[in-house]
Order: sequence, then C-alpha cells, then structure tokens
Amino acid sequence: MAKPIIAIVGRPNVGKSTIFNRIVGERVSIVEDIPGVTRDRIYSSGEWLNHEFNIIDTGGIEIGDAPFLTQIREQAEIAIDEADVIIFLTNGREGVTSADEEVAKILYRSNKPVVLAVNKIDNPDMRTDIFDFYSLGFGEPFPISGSHGLGLGDLLDEAARHFPDTSGKDYDDEMIKFSLIGRPNVGKSSLVNAILGEDRVIVSNIAGTTRDAIDTVYKYNGREYVIIDTAGMRKKGKVYESTEKYSVLRALKAIERSDVVLVVLNAEEGIIEQDKKIAGYAHEAGKAVVIAVNKWDAVEKDEKTMKAFEQNIREHFLFLDYAPIIFLSAITKKRIHTMMPEILKASENHAMRVPTTVLNDVIADAVAMNPAPADKGKRLKVYYAAQVAVKPPTFVVFVNEPELMHFSYERFLENRIRDAFGFEGTPIRVIPRARK
Repeated sequence: MAKPIIAIVGRPNVGKSTIFNRIVGERVSIVEDIPGVTRDRIYSSGEWLNHEFNIIDTGGIEIGDAPFLTQIREQAEIAIDEADVIIFLTNGREGVTSADEEVAKILYRSNKPVVLAVNKIDNPDMRTDIFDFYSLGFGEPFPISGSHGLGLGDLLDEAARHFPDTSGKDYDDEMIKFSLIGRPNVGKSSLVNAILGEDRVIVSNIAGTTRDAIDTVYKYNGREYVIIDTAGMRKKGKVYESTEKYSVLRALKAIERSDVVLVVLNAEEGIIEQDKKIAGYAHEAGKAVVIAVNKWDAVEKDEKTMKAFEQNIREHFLFLDYAPIIFLSAITKKRIHTMMPEILKASENHAMRVPTTVLNDVIADAVAMNPAPADKGKRLKVYYAAQVAVKPPTFVVFVNEPELMHFSYERFLENRIRDAFGFEGTPIRVIPRARK
C-alpha cells in the first residue's frame, strides 16, 4: 500500500528545511538563513514508531505577485493537495504574523488534517510564547526546536494519528502490478489505451490530465495484470507545473505499489535530466524496470537510428543497465505487442530464487577467476553466499571483513550472478556480511 504523506508548510524562513532534515535523518534540503531558499518541493521518506511515510518540504508560502513568490506558493499548494497530513510550521520567536494568518486561510480551504508546530522554542522558558498561536484556529500548538531536535516525537505522534487507514484490500499476489512513469506528455495514458485496446483512460495532449493513479485490471494471455497510470492533472483553478515539472510524489505512490515500472521516454524530445530523476526513483525502490521509448513513429529513421538511440539511453541511464529497452508507438500501435512479454519477464526475474548450491558454485568460480585485491595488507575472503529475499533478488555474501568489500568487487560479483542467472529487468542487491 502507498505510504501516508506529510507536507511541511509555512511562510518563508520558519525552519521547514531544518525540520524536514531532522525527520528524514540527513541533510536533504538546502538550509540557509535566507527567506525563499527552498524553491521547489523536496521529497523523502521517514519512519516513526513503525509508521513509514513520505514527506514533502515546500517553498514558503508568501503573499505577493512576483513570479518567484507565485511559483513558491504554487509548489506549496501542490504539496498540500498531495498530503494526507499537513504540518503547519510557524516561528515562535516572531509570534503570529499576518503571513501566518494568510497561510492558515489556505490550509482551512484544504480540508486536510493540520498539526500546528511552533519552531525555535529552544528552551522550556520559551513555552509561554506559544499561546498566541491558538488564534490560528488549529488547536494545540506543538513547541519544537529544529536546531536542537526537541519536541519532534510529540509532533510526529500527532501527525501519525491522522494517517489514513492503509489496511484496505490489495490485489492478489499472483497479479502483476505495473505502473507507467515519466514526465508529462510522454504518452503514458495513450500507452494504457493502446494496451487495453479501448479508451478506458482519458487521453489528452495537455500535460497532466489524470488526477490520481488510475488502476485498471487487464487480462493478457490468460493472466491478470493491474495497470497503474500515473499522469498528473492540471487541477481547475490552479496553475500546475510546466511540462518539465513532474508530479513526483504521484509517481512515488504508484512505484511503491508496483512490481514492474515502465519508464516512458519521448522519442521526439530525446532524454532530459528529469527522465533520469524519475527513473532513479524506480531503481532506488528496487522495482523491476522496462524502458519504453514512445512516439517512435514520429522519428525519422534509418537502419542505425534504433541502435544509436539505445546506446544513448545506456549512456544516460547507467544505473539501469539491466533494464530492457523497447521502441513503440501508442498512436499507431506499432510494436505495442513487445511490451507485455517484457513486463512479464521482468516480473518473473524480480521474483526469481536461485538454488543455494548453484549460487555458491557461481561465487566460487568468480572468486577463483578474480580474487579480491588486498587493501592495506588485508585481503577480502569470500566464504559463501545465500539469497535472502526477492523483489528485488537480494544476496548476502559472507566474508571475513565487510569493510574490505570495495564497491567495484561487489559490482563484479553482481555481474557474475547476472551472467549465470539472467535477472534481466530487475535490480539485484549484494550485501557483504561478516561470517559469525
């Protein structure tokens, strides 16, 4: 099931990025004491008392007509729309400001649960400063200190209380769930319609037509699949991202629920940086991946065009060297038949288990052929390996000292496993562990 989503919202310079980094546990957001430094939504994952969630850091909402301020406000409003729970962050040292009251008006209209946090309450003597914040109308304010990490546990307890129930029905494990991700206007909804053979999903050439991920159950060669369409919608009354700005969180939610992710590229426009970012989410989530180059009919071709385009993809998507590449057209339906077999193969490889004895034969041969180099007089010794998980296939390699396992040797072992068992379409993970 999709993780709940928390959005941290407030006027500029109240400490949103600092709180975000505290919750995530690493410095993901840029922190600088200049109002408006966080210009875009930033996404990450967090966990609190067995509650996993996604969290959004937003640019500060500021009232004004300057294009920069307008963009910040639009980004924050998108985050509010996406969120299940909103943390409304204020500054205890400055008290309630007119900007806080304007943000509160926006949050009233959201009809989302709002938890009010008063930041920069760095010692107990300052707690009396929070009472004015009751006037914002969101109940009890939670005193916190981002710089010292105080009060965040109580704040997250309250936020978790408002998480939606995710214990609802899910699909049968035998059903292969796949999503289509990519920046707007690459043809994701058109591809869904081409697969289904009928207009079951709204199609438009305006970037962002589908509001939420739409699930469609589809039967192919006697097997049921669930198709998750993730195109983002331009909501009435709001100006959403330009075509280069993808609604990332919607894609993250779909990725979490998928077995296989179809990364859709636009053959007419080629590869841009945003394509790599989007594909990176699927790779980091450990999902099986197929790369689909859509609108191939619109490209002038000769006998070398496809090979050159494929080589270009491999150079830009080095982290997806395991993903098969298919070229097709949703409009003409040319080569559409190549999509489902690749999705099925990637799903089967994603769930593949290999016999332990055969795995260890492969590892032993690899080590004999290429022993690990010595590091400061110490040499890595590989004893044996075991597959400990699927989706993605995960292998623990037992060694004398895990810190001696250089990433290049880890990559070598991964390649030997791939050579032996295939695993096309799925990432695999190799984890060194000390033998006890």
